[in-house]
Amino acid sequence: MAEPATVEELEQSIRDAQEKFNEGMGAAGDASPYPMLKELRAQSPVHAGWPEMGMEGNPDDGPQTFTAYSFDAVKAIFTDNITFSTRCYEDVVRPLQGPTILEMQDPEHAVYRKLHEFAFARSSMKRWDSELVGPLVDSTIAKFKGDKKADLVDKVFMPIPVRVIAALLGLPDSDVLWFHRLAIDLLGFRGDMDCAMRASSEMKEYFVGILADRRREPQDDMVSILAASEVNGVKMTDEQIYGFMRNLLPAGAETTSRSTASLAMALLTHPDQLDAVRADRSLLPQAIEEGIRWETPLLNFMREVTCDTEIGGVQIPKGATMMLSLGSANHDETRWDDPERFDIFRERKPHIGFAHGAHVCLGMHLARLETTKIFNALFDELPGLRLDPDAPPPYVTGTMFRSPPRLDVVWD
Repeated sequence: MAEPATVEELEQSIRDAQEKFNEGMGAAGDASPYPMLKELRAQSPVHAGWPEMGMEGNPDDGPQTFTAYSFDAVKAIFTDNITFSTRCYEDVVRPLQGPTILEMQDPEHAVYRKLHEFAFARSSMKRWDSELVGPLVDSTIAKFKGDKKADLVDKVFMPIPVRVIAALLGLPDSDVLWFHRLAIDLLGFRGDMDCAMRASSEMKEYFVGILADRRREPQDDMVSILAASEVNGVKMTDEQIYGFMRNLLPAGAETTSRSTASLAMALLTHPDQLDAVRADRSLLPQAIEEGIRWETPLLNFMREVTCDTEIGGVQIPKGATMMLSLGSANHDETRWDDPERFDIFRERKPHIGFAHGAHVCLGMHLARLETTKIFNALFDELPGLRLDPDAPPPYVTGTMFRSPPRLDVVWD
């Protein structure tokens, strides 16, 4: 495939596309949604409309929308996959990515979930650790280690998860930047649907060739695994594999990029906790979970209500759209003391940042693996890592996706 630009031009186009995407996702300065979410939770666990997005109440006629804000309400909705269906994603996701597991319901979903799980097998995870993620993290950091200063979002947190996903799909290094740019365009459909559809079409055209190659000559990658997998006589169709490939990078890389960046900012702005984790790496797993709870990378999910029901004391009619505020659920003061505070030493309780129930995130173990490798390498290779005192203070931004847009650091 011919490169449409130089590496430098492609890297800059990715930065520009990411900035455009962030703006379309409600990134405007350092405004935080959490004060409003706290007020909404205090009023009711469930509200009519989508208040934090400016949708107060519901019209007398037309589509009804409700939003769940408390941890218990959000978890209950994720748990009841019959009443609260993911079928709504068929209208939103399928035009862009093709058929994906996201929109499926049981019993079909259970079969295809098992097919997808072959691609994320725990047995593969150990190999990815030593053969893929570790070397990729080390080589990435080695490129700028001697500079003694960097924007970690640009140098580490944005490129590494993308390159991991690209490698798992078996894409050549020469195509990774092009792939990353298309993935951002695809994710930015709310701001520019025409651009997203063009990116989707270009991705599929490319993946047709990749899948055909793997069917002829299987390799050690996810595409080959999915092409050969079978459960109870069921195999994934070509269109479903294209859907998986188009969904994996936006779903896997974007959220991991953001969660790692937010965790880094949290630790760097809490030097006592940073020092504790740096000195005792056994604290890293709980730091990772606290980071995802404190700044959930993707704040909202949605469901379609299949029958009249009640949740959080609110009557919900059949056919309504149910929004789930994961950000609010992960800051619920009835579950965590002082939830606005980042504290890796707080009492450990499961968060809901990876969703819950039948559709819980397939890639959560990979995300944790990547985060662990990245932070161990940062601590080992960049001694005395700290915020750049000459740079503006970092901040988290966004109302749909959240993370720091940059993170300027120095080291010894």
